[in-house]
Amino acid sequence: MNIKENNDLSNLCIHTITTKPWKIEEAAKNYSEVGVKGITVWRDSLEGRNIRQTGKMLREHDLSIVSLCRGGFFPAKDFGKRKAAIDDNRKAIEEAAELGTSMLVLVCGADPCESLEESRKQIRDGIATIIPVASAAGIKLTIEPLHPMYADTRSAINTLAQANDMAEELNSPSVGVAVDVYHLWWDPFLETEIKRCGENGNLMAFHICDWNVPTTDMLLDRGLMGEGCIPVKKIRTWVEDAGFTGFNEVEIFSNAWWKEDQSDYLKKIIKAYKENC
Repeated sequence: MNIKENNDLSNLCIHTITTKPWKIEEAAKNYSEVGVKGITVWRDSLEGRNIRQTGKMLREHDLSIVSLCRGGFFPAKDFGKRKAAIDDNRKAIEEAAELGTSMLVLVCGADPCESLEESRKQIRDGIATIIPVASAAGIKLTIEPLHPMYADTRSAINTLAQANDMAEELNSPSVGVAVDVYHLWWDPFLETEIKRCGENGNLMAFHICDWNVPTTDMLLDRGLMGEGCIPVKKIRTWVEDAGFTGFNEVEIFSNAWWKEDQSDYLKKIIKAYKENC
């Protein structure tokens, strides 16, 4: 396998959560000034704002709005909570359309009060329920499998094989899969499942960061690419070999990096991207 080099920024996207201390207006200005071409917007960064105007502002900074994060969290033992989740996902689809993106990332959820099998059934049923709304709005619903350490409450979809199975079962052009190296790098079947995902036309997003060694917080201690043990460049090559031509999305949750000067941090993101992705 020839690992491809990646030295330009034309396919670089940064999630607003990566530079969490910045307001979305600051993020847009600063990303654009250093040549970043894509932005994925987290819903919290839209609070108190006119979403349509925010989307216009992002495009004026020459940023492609890659996706909106996040929908999902379908499972619950309580029916009322499941219904509320469906309503929130419908709202998220509306927000994505207003923002001017074509993708809503789904962190699917889990309820520790029920079996993983039941949570997965509720995820499948929840996505099936909102497919007509997403289709009418022109929004792709992107299932993101999460690392098994999050199987208690954050997602019962924990491998790319499970995400592929679900996308294929739902069999809709409005449903696809996101590959996030943080959640999937450990999987011995990852290359095969990425190829499968691409062959079925379901590979819609690619998220990158690194796994720090040691990791001090299982949610809020992700690293810059090259800081940890994930072979990001190799996985990117697999993704591109599978036909993916979209953005490489930097998604980092890090208490340590959020405490740093965000302008300096952004420079380090660019450097890490060029050298390690």
